Amino acid sequence: MSYSQERLLQVLLAPQISEKATYVADKNEQIVFRVVSDATKPEIKAAVELLFKVQVDAVQVLNVKGKVKRFGRGVGQRKGWKKAFVCLKPGQEINFVEGGVA
Repeated sequence: MSYSQERLLQVLLAPQISEKATYVADKNEQIVFRVVSDATKPEIKAAVELLFKVQVDAVQVLNVKGKVKRFGRGVGQRKGWKKAFVCLKPGQEINFVEGGVA
């Protein structure tokens, strides 16, 4: 399946860096990304392969619901977002630190 390169460049928003994401990366060799809410698994796979030049084994997707927050008497809700767990094929890895200023 072919997607436009413009669309694939917009699918991934940011890597999700958290304690849980680091644990998952070490244990299951998965990388966690924040993705646009209408992204599909094949689109996410194609985007990661295009941007990082790695081979993706599988993609799992999770919808994160926005938290309900109070401000004084007012009640509001944060926006929900989508999280993608990308499993790389054996021997593949993505290094986000590389190329940074030391």
